[in-house]
Amino acid sequence: MLPAEPNTSTRETSTHARDPRPHVVIIGGGFAGLTAARKLARAAVRITLIDRTNHHLFQPLLYQVAMAVLNPADITVPIRWMLRDQQNVTVIMAEVDSIDLTNRTIALDAGSSTVDWDYLLVASGARHAYFGHPEWEANAPGLKSIEDALEMRRRFLLSFEAAERASAAGERDALLTFVIVGGGPTGVELAGMIPEITRHTLRRDFRRIDTRTARIILLEAGSRILPQFPEDLSARARRDLEDLGVDVRLGTAVTGVDDDGVTLANGERILAHTVFWGAGNQASPLARQLGVPLDRAGRVIVESDLSIPGHEHVFAVGDIAAVMTRAGTPVPAVAPAANQMGEHAANGILNDLRGNSRTPFAYFNKGDLATIGRYRAVAAVGRLKMQGWLAWLAWLFVHILYLAGFRNRITVFVQWAYQYFTYQRGVRLITGTTAHRLLRTSRTRERERAVERTTGHEAA
Repeated sequence: MLPAEPNTSTRETSTHARDPRPHVVIIGGGFAGLTAARKLARAAVRITLIDRTNHHLFQPLLYQVAMAVLNPADITVPIRWMLRDQQNVTVIMAEVDSIDLTNRTIALDAGSSTVDWDYLLVASGARHAYFGHPEWEANAPGLKSIEDALEMRRRFLLSFEAAERASAAGERDALLTFVIVGGGPTGVELAGMIPEITRHTLRRDFRRIDTRTARIILLEAGSRILPQFPEDLSARARRDLEDLGVDVRLGTAVTGVDDDGVTLANGERILAHTVFWGAGNQASPLARQLGVPLDRAGRVIVESDLSIPGHEHVFAVGDIAAVMTRAGTPVPAVAPAANQMGEHAANGILNDLRGNSRTPFAYFNKGDLATIGRYRAVAAVGRLKMQGWLAWLAWLFVHILYLAGFRNRITVFVQWAYQYFTYQRGVRLITGTTAHRLLRTSRTRERERAVERTTGHEAA
């Protein structure tokens, strides 16, 4: 299944114009893309890895950047550094504009350059989904990138600063109400971390507000949180959150998000100036450019070997691919699954080069872990179930183990130890919009609501 003729490019790949090796292009430097590149380290191919950023992000700990536990640099590693010893890889930092499957070309940076390919691995990941309401993102940021985490951290810390200056009780209550939409791992971990911050970290920092009065509300449209876990562990996670003071509401769908808060399907309004979104994933827009069937989340429905229908030299891997397990359930959007898909696609290329047949992808579930807070976590590894202390320690160990780079492992361990003994966050930095601007906006809304109430009474 070798390509008939290696493509060459007169632009980005012009330095390889006479290189007879097949050209493998990988879009995305996440878990799947990096794993594929490394698997092909000794293959007779030349690789171009394209990513819109210059770093690999360890997404499972992104929420800790959002909650001021870790610095962005603690969970990121430069892609070039990770591949510095792999001589058959060229890294390009660029935005992919379009993919032409017929001519096997990729346009970069508004068409300023193109890259030709013989094999293509699309591993561009996913973004958060707002279920047909993209306008909600302005008031309810999700958590997929470093920029998302910094924006979430800014809004979170800014709410306390504005509440300290608020004069009306209604303003303070809205500023100290935090709504998390979605009961998956991201939502649960965010909701579980906020109480520790409000009860310990910030308790003595303010004079006019009591941060311990903050409300944390977790909204889940389904019948339970952490639905990928066994029911008893989901129930344990809910009890842990409620013990921490989190208001967990199941079977509660959101029908509106605006400057003032959220509207629920039952008509209830929750006034809150800080809303975080963790309710779903939507595949990268690049999936639509491939011209193949997509699922409801916009993911590519791939063949058994992870290639896309009708194009055996194009693979979709990671969060952009819709893959089913042997049990008929979707492969979860987690790092181990992305690693396995990246490796399998690379093995498909190696089998082609060796003249062997490709094999179907089979996902091996290494287990599920979720932390709810200090000493609180749940874990399911095969038939083994853990909760409480033991699961919490397992969570710490696994996340340290999977972090890229020795420096990051040491730094994160030190930060966690510092937080454990002091309850303090070392990166409580606010940038961008000031508390004065947020407070002014809040007061304007309060006056508008007062006018509406007065007008309503007069009309009555």
